[in-house]
Amino acid sequence: MTTSTATSTGQEERRSWLPMIGLFLGQILMSFNVSALPISIGGMTADFGVPPTVAGSTIVIYGLVVAALVMTGAKLGQRVGWVRIFRVVVVVFALSSLLMIFSPTVARAIAGQALAGASAAIIVPALVALVAENYSGDQQATAIGSLGAARALAGVSAFLIGGTLGTLVGWRPVFWIVFAIAIAVFALSFTLRSDKGDPSVTIDVVAAVLIGLAIMSLTLGFNNLNAWGAFVAGPGAPFELAGISPALMLIVTGVILGQAFFLWTRRRMREGKVPLVDLSVLGSARECAAVYAMFIVVALEAALNFTATLIVRFYKRFSPRTIGVAAFTLATAALVWLSLVVNNNWETLPTIIGLVASGIGQGALVTLVFNVLVTSAPAELAGDVGSLRGSTQNLASAVGTAMVGAMLVALLSVGIGRAVVEHPSLPPELIAQVDLDSVNFVSNEDLHALLSRTDATEEQVAYAVQLNEEERLRALKTGLLILAGISAMAILPASRLPRYRPHEIPADQLT
Repeated sequence: MTTSTATSTGQEERRSWLPMIGLFLGQILMSFNVSALPISIGGMTADFGVPPTVAGSTIVIYGLVVAALVMTGAKLGQRVGWVRIFRVVVVVFALSSLLMIFSPTVARAIAGQALAGASAAIIVPALVALVAENYSGDQQATAIGSLGAARALAGVSAFLIGGTLGTLVGWRPVFWIVFAIAIAVFALSFTLRSDKGDPSVTIDVVAAVLIGLAIMSLTLGFNNLNAWGAFVAGPGAPFELAGISPALMLIVTGVILGQAFFLWTRRRMREGKVPLVDLSVLGSARECAAVYAMFIVVALEAALNFTATLIVRFYKRFSPRTIGVAAFTLATAALVWLSLVVNNNWETLPTIIGLVASGIGQGALVTLVFNVLVTSAPAELAGDVGSLRGSTQNLASAVGTAMVGAMLVALLSVGIGRAVVEHPSLPPELIAQVDLDSVNFVSNEDLHALLSRTDATEEQVAYAVQLNEEERLRALKTGLLILAGISAMAILPASRLPRYRPHEIPADQLT
């Protein structure tokens, strides 16, 4: 994808950054919308008179639709033409924000986010394809980095602006901002250049259904591991089969459907038919290593992306392999450091240093591995790379959140169970009044309120609150060490990234 237009002097053509402003805002459009949703749950709950779980369905629907359709969206873009379809879906995204603003019921709001998710499923690969078609060389690397920075900027902006508007005015005005961004992106889309599409491109419906259902099943399964039970169905599970958690069943189903997708796709490629996603973008160990690294770093996502644009400046001096190994090493060391220095006050200098170091390592990795995929594939497969990026990030986010959440709750449960046994100041009669089978992270205030409804004395309540605080911190420290171990294991796939630098032409993919 690094093929570029050159001038008569042999120098790389420099394009205006105005088209990139539109693509940058396109990334912000999606990220601001999805970041604004959690902030709006309270307002929607009050407005529509529904439980928070129902209002939260807007988030679930958006994520599922994006995950299910992103690969199909890539093929639609190749068929229709990236600029044309980009403009259409941005208009649809604007309409989805109007549905949110004027929705009289929660069902309309959910429908609005379904539209937004369907639009985002095409915007995700479109951004990659349009970057590849409008920029090359150093400009392309910088543009890719800016997409990562846009996610971080949108998340912070939505939290600050959305939170302020939600408190002072209400949740609906937040989506006027989404609408305004969509209009700006549509206007700037006329500065983009792109081909007119290829009507001969076909969409493999069977593969689209297989991968869509696979990603939906995996996402739903991992997102509900804690609520429904990891193995045995818990009290919150909507159904069970022979006592097995539906979350586990969904994960197994997703894995099977995913395997079926790859078998079907490889068969079509052997027969010379057009696949939904060309697996040649994962044709070597280097590209596979980039995907594995992306999956791990998104699953470990924390202070991600704020270094996304800065890391591009190192591309000319160091190879992706060197940067990848160094970044994973930095992230691992930062997590170990955090496990040693973290306490209940996150504003201490040692903790801030650890968070900054972790953010630098992770932000560098997201930009790096994405750039490796973009530069390793031919330009006509830019949409396939974009859909692979979207699918990997969606799935990794769900897996990371679920697994880390389950791990920390398990650590906390073990710690509290051990502490209760070892400390006789909490008698069995009192413990019997508290459900230790459903231990979870709770604030000191919530625990105090819970214990005030039992027979506990003031001294026992104070001791229990102190114990809760200590065990929360112990679980967090242990969890950070485990994450450091996972990050350390990712150094191996990072060591298989290319040795050449992105501005060099790897004629034979030098090792």
